[in-house]
Amino acid sequence: MAGRSLRAARHHLSPLLSLGARRPCRDCLCVFSTAAQQRSTGDECGPEDPRDEPRHPLSERTLELKASKLEEQVRDLTERYRKALADSENVRRRTQKFVEDAKLFGIQSFCKDLVEVADILEKTTESAAREAEPSDPKPTLKKICEGLSLIEAKLQSVFAKHGLQKMSPVGGKYDPYDHEIVCHVPAEGMQPGTVALVTQDGYKLHGRTIRHAHVGVAVESQE
Repeated sequence: MAGRSLRAARHHLSPLLSLGARRPCRDCLCVFSTAAQQRSTGDECGPEDPRDEPRHPLSERTLELKASKLEEQVRDLTERYRKALADSENVRRRTQKFVEDAKLFGIQSFCKDLVEVADILEKTTESAAREAEPSDPKPTLKKICEGLSLIEAKLQSVFAKHGLQKMSPVGGKYDPYDHEIVCHVPAEGMQPGTVALVTQDGYKLHGRTIRHAHVGVAVESQE
């Protein structure tokens, strides 16, 4: 009886089983479709996708190298600026000194010509003084001599006003920058190497020698 009942149940269920095998369950298809979609979405948007990974920032070593290079450039530019500033200041000072010297010594050539006139005036005054006689009833020459002396004194005063001064080397030590030796004289009561006499006066303009004094230097006498 039991075997007959089992066979009868299989007979009734066989059409349903065959239909289920031929037509899959709609719910099963939906489940499979959802799983496949999730797997596909997971593959596309997973955390392992390199396109979505954040870029790594620069390393500390690279930043330190860049900072060191920038500091070196700043030091180099600062040093160049200081050198340029110092050169500019030196040029300004030299230019200012040149302008000041031009103002002081612009009349140097004119002064050289004037001192020759002073030489002639001095020699004329000395000659007139020697020729003048105190017992002369016509003191014309004496008045001329006095007038020449006044002119000479006034001329030297004008020279001094503009920085032109006559040297007084007698008794001083010989200086090759100020004096020119024209002769040697025996040292009588003077130390050798000192200026014993002057044959032509020397002049300085604001401390600069514009004409050397022609001098005789004392030397030890040879017996």
